[in-house]
This record gives sequence, structure tokens and C-alpha cells, in this order.
Amino acid sequence: MGNQVVIAVGTFILLLTGLLLGYVLSQLVLGFLAFNLLTFFGTLSLILIFGTLYYVLFWQLRREQSRSSSLDEGIPTQVEEDVSDSYLKNRLIARLSGDTAAAERLIEQAKENYPGMPENWYCERVLDDLEGDRS
Repeated sequence: MGNQVVIAVGTFILLLTGLLLGYVLSQLVLGFLAFNLLTFFGTLSLILIFGTLYYVLFWQLRREQSRSSSLDEGIPTQVEEDVSDSYLKNRLIARLSGDTAAAERLIEQAKENYPGMPENWYCERVLDDLEGDRS
């Protein structure tokens, strides 16, 4: 829902900016608007706003399409996996009082004991084992 609002508002502002830019440029070409420093910077700012909105809007649309296609396939996006992996590794390192070498050793040991699992599974497993040792 939030992405749809961004797309709708971006489209509206893009349309409004495009109309305003077209009007200003037509008035400049027809000679009804004097070309001075104010009109130059105004036109330049309209072009920059239009270009930026165009880029952001279509970047957002492409992101939305890739997210919906990955959700349709049931595959989490690579960014979500990377964030999950780093979050779990940071939790593990924090649990070990900042000892990254120990965290890596425990992950490697879990990989040897349970081969073929995803990276974040090993971090979860080590965290669960550490939690079980504390109880």
C-alpha cells in the first residue's frame, strides 16, 4: 500500500511538473516570456525536478515489479537474505561479546555437522545452541 501511494504521488507530481515545464518552454520559445537569469534557473530547476522524479518513479516501479515477482515465486529477494544474514551474524557476535573468530568457528562447525543448509540457518542454529547452553 505504501509503495502504491509513492507511485501515485510521484506520477501526479511528475505530470504537474511536466506540464509546467512544457508551458514555460513554450512561452520562452514564443517570446512571451523574457529570457533572463530567473527564467533560466526556473527552467533548469523544472528540468532537474522532472528528471529526478522520472528516475525515482521508474526505479520504484521496477523495484515493485521485482519484489512482486519474487513474492509470486516464493523466493525471498537477495537484499532481504543479505540483511537477514548480517543481522543474525551481528546477533551472534554480540552474544559472544564481540568475538568474531569464535562466531566464525561455531558457524563452520555447524556447517560441518549439517551440510547443505542456507547461511542464515547456521547462524540461527548456533544462536539456538548458545541459548540452550545458557538455560
